[in-house]
Amino acid sequence: MVFFQYDSLEEMNERVSEIVIAELHNKPDTLLCPATGNSPTGMYKKLVEKKDRIDTESLRIVKLDEWYGPAMDNPGTCEYYLQQHLLQPLGIKPEQYTAFNSNGHGTREECERIQHYLVENGPIDLCILGIGKNGHIAFNEPDGELSAGVHLSQLTPETLQHGMAKIANFNLEYGLTLGMTDILQSKMIILMVNGPQKRDILNRLLTSNISTYLPASFLWLHPNVYCHYTEEG
Repeated sequence: MVFFQYDSLEEMNERVSEIVIAELHNKPDTLLCPATGNSPTGMYKKLVEKKDRIDTESLRIVKLDEWYGPAMDNPGTCEYYLQQHLLQPLGIKPEQYTAFNSNGHGTREECERIQHYLVENGPIDLCILGIGKNGHIAFNEPDGELSAGVHLSQLTPETLQHGMAKIANFNLEYGLTLGMTDILQSKMIILMVNGPQKRDILNRLLTSNISTYLPASFLWLHPNVYCHYTEEG
């Protein structure tokens, strides 16, 4: 894992947006897996500002994770976030986007559908991740064991304190998520971390000790991970 520290959030967002644009230029049919939440929001804003430099005609996007239960148009869902910050501003067509259904009734079928898509269309070319205060990536939560593939995850109390969970105003308990293998098979991973509230978990990650109780630590096993971080947030 390679680490890049920035003095400001603006500087980090600018740099990462340029990296993403370069990757999209190199492979126009990139399979992109974008995280939601505070960490990448400013970077997505930069991409939208520079959309004239991005050819999205062949771009493919797969959703990283989603709360289980709320309606898809609930303002607290990952779906709503991605539509507002990335998909609609970039003009991504529905056929270019594959997503978990937040209120799907058959969780096994929903997980199998996304897993089948990855088998047929993957691996992910570029995965953009954030890290939870408890060290989770996507909804792969700290535990004695981690799931390899797409699965329904029981969420921790720390995750349920996330701002998006509060906006959802729904009795959340589970999340649908790509598994650790799905993420680690990505060709390139960008981890974005910002804010003083993430300093403790970043320090744990920097030790390079790998543990299922710090899911993000498994990124050390990947040959092409770049962590961009700033204490501003």
